Formats: sequence, structure tokens, C-alpha cells
Amino acid sequence: MQDFATKVLWVYIVLLVVGGLIGFFKAGSQVSLVTSIAFAGLLMLTAIPNLLAPDTGRIIADILMAALFVVFGVRLSKTRRFVPSGMMLVITLVALVLRHI
Repeated sequence: MQDFATKVLWVYIVLLVVGGLIGFFKAGSQVSLVTSIAFAGLLMLTAIPNLLAPDTGRIIADILMAALFVVFGVRLSKTRRFVPSGMMLVITLVALVLRHI
């Protein structure tokens, strides 16, 4: 059985990919699609049971999510538009907080 933090991570992974797909289909942004899939793939590796030591997987996932938080923050500050960067910033923050409750 997966613990709560892992479930939150899987939901975040799905939202990350969906965000990349929306960016690709609405704005034609291949960068959004490739970046979201790359980060989702790395996050999946941290969520697969017994692939990494549990603490190692959690730390790597937190580092990747923190990096995404920074990226979304920088994009939000440049565009000043809440969607999509601000929304993903909030989702990333909520996911990080929920993983540590």
C-alpha cells in the first residue's frame, strides 16, 4: 500500500503532465511538453517502490519539486499571468506541504 506522500506525488505527476499537454495544445509549446514529461519521468522514478531507498526517493522528489517551484515562480514573475505558471506554483507548494504532513 502506498503512503499518503506517494499518493500526493502521483497526483502531482499527473497534473504536471496534463499542464504540459495543455501548454502544448493551446500554445504550441514543445518546451512545456518536454519539460513536464521529463520532470514527471524523474518523479515517477522516485515514486516506484523499491527502486530507490525510501528516504533517498523522498529527498530527490522534494528537490525536483522545489526546482519546479522556483521555475514556476520565475515564469510567473516574468509573465505576470497566473495561468499556467501561478497555478502550477500553487499546486507545487500544496503538494510539497501535503507530502510532509
